[in-house]
Amino acid sequence: MTTVYLPAIAALAGSAIGGLTSFASAWLTQYHQDRANRLSGEKARRQKLYKQFIDEASKLYADALAHDQAEVSALVSVYALISRMRVISSSPVVEKAETVVQLIFDTYSAPNKTFSELRDLMSSHAVNPLRAFSEECRAELRALNSR
Repeated sequence: MTTVYLPAIAALAGSAIGGLTSFASAWLTQYHQDRANRLSGEKARRQKLYKQFIDEASKLYADALAHDQAEVSALVSVYALISRMRVISSSPVVEKAETVVQLIFDTYSAPNKTFSELRDLMSSHAVNPLRAFSEECRAELRALNSR
């Protein structure tokens, strides 16, 4: 090989390496941006689902404290939310949600509370059926952030 071709080959090799480096850098940047967008969307979807469950379960629990009969459509809606959680959430979150629903059923079976009994329960902070569920959801969302 003559020395005349060596600088030309080196220039072509340098251009090829520079192009590949630029392509790899752009691909990695796009990959990480897409991944961040997917995780952000997943987190938002779970937050919305957990919020809906908390809203529905809170209303049912309040109703259970004061009434003996449950509204079936509201119970079905809570079970539908749990089923959606089974698809996208971890097992501990689903278990905590099922525990909340079981507590609601147990509360419907218990004697109704009077207003003064409700006031005493609220002031003593003894009634917080969604606390364990909320804490489990927070842990799952934090784990989702750390991925």
